[in-house]
Amino acid sequence: MTLHRESWAFVFGLLGNVISVMVFLAPLPTFYQIYKKKSTEGFQSVPYVVALLSAMLWIYYALVKNEDSIFLLTINSFGLVVESIYLAIFLVYASNKARLSTIKLILLLNVFGFGAMLVSSLCLATGSKRLSIIGWICLVFNITVFASPLCIIRHVIKTKSVTYMPLSLSFFLSLNAITWFFYGYLLKDYYIALPNTLGFLFGIIQMVMYLIYRNATKVVLKEPTKLHEQNGHININIDVLKIIDTVVLSDPNQVDNSAALPVSTTCEDPNMMENK
Repeated sequence: MTLHRESWAFVFGLLGNVISVMVFLAPLPTFYQIYKKKSTEGFQSVPYVVALLSAMLWIYYALVKNEDSIFLLTINSFGLVVESIYLAIFLVYASNKARLSTIKLILLLNVFGFGAMLVSSLCLATGSKRLSIIGWICLVFNITVFASPLCIIRHVIKTKSVTYMPLSLSFFLSLNAITWFFYGYLLKDYYIALPNTLGFLFGIIQMVMYLIYRNATKVVLKEPTKLHEQNGHININIDVLKIIDTVVLSDPNQVDNSAALPVSTTCEDPNMMENK
């Protein structure tokens, strides 16, 4: 029975890697556009920073866990490289204000934030306790990211428009969440499985909302809104919606509509897309 579970876990882990790679690569057209125009044109870096942090957290978790963690390591290592490249391109072509803001965010979250967590977990805990602490941090972080599509759902209800919530993206993010849920469940790793139940739930809600509002008469809001949707990365003007939809899909556990990133799952792009 144990061998049977491990075999299926291998299948779902491999499938999760394949789907998560596609999620991580979804923003390529966006960055090709940035490269051609030599400008970020108002796109935000938050989803990519969040997806990068997600990948870093899951890599650390996988290294501490060690056992049955190869698929977490592979996909999140890939996500770390890809998101780093995205951010490098963003920094090259961003305005001075956006560049400074992005650097501050990277220092706050990816350097000092992750660094503080790393040092604290190494110095204050050992063995299974350390793994538990890191697992809970990853779990809470992914739940926070998975909840980000709520702002998009609210926007869809207000405007009766699904322009910024494509059905294909919601479908693949849901599929990504299902894959990583079963991977975590079969390995009895509930730090991976639990967040992806929420990712799957929000994915289903988004697809239902799409079916309800796809042919509805659009409502024009009095407030000018500025949403950019590019291959799964949804960036929202916080002056209007007061919230940034992050995603990534970077984590396999992170099925981001924003990045509903894979475990590493962002509303950035699916980068966010991902537990893994």
